[in-house]
Amino acid sequence: MKTALIIMGVLLLGVVGLAAWRGGWPLVSEGLKRGGRESVTLLPLLVVVFVLTGFVQVLLPRELVAHWLSDEAGLRGIAVAWVAGALTPGGGPIGMPLAAALVRSGAGLGVVVTYLTSLSLLSFIRLPMEVAMYGGRLTGLRLLISLLLPPVAGLLAHALGPALMGRT
Repeated sequence: MKTALIIMGVLLLGVVGLAAWRGGWPLVSEGLKRGGRESVTLLPLLVVVFVLTGFVQVLLPRELVAHWLSDEAGLRGIAVAWVAGALTPGGGPIGMPLAAALVRSGAGLGVVVTYLTSLSLLSFIRLPMEVAMYGGRLTGLRLLISLLLPPVAGLLAHALGPALMGRT
């Protein structure tokens, strides 16, 4: 978390410097105003999501996580994560904190990778918009190709993850 904050802080300083170089204080001021408006819009959502993840951690019994979402759950955990990722509304701003809560609650590496991959690729909530923008054929092709990727990613993470993450 600290590393991400440092990276984002460096990026922020870079874009503020670029804005100052290209347009001086008026451009910097406009960037700060727009950023402030965005934060006012997103802040309530983020607060709700973080409180929700706290309750997920508190309310999910360890036995339930062990049975359905741990490394020992195997394909059952992969399947649950595959469906849950596709059905999670809001994409990353909601799904990533939920995934972090699952990790803290004892979910397996393969399950979390499956969930995050499914969240990124399948999100059924956005299908109507995709059909409207791309058409049914392209959306259907994208969905068909993307359907198998989350469980494959999860199975690979389950098999290779412990060695890659320094756990045996």
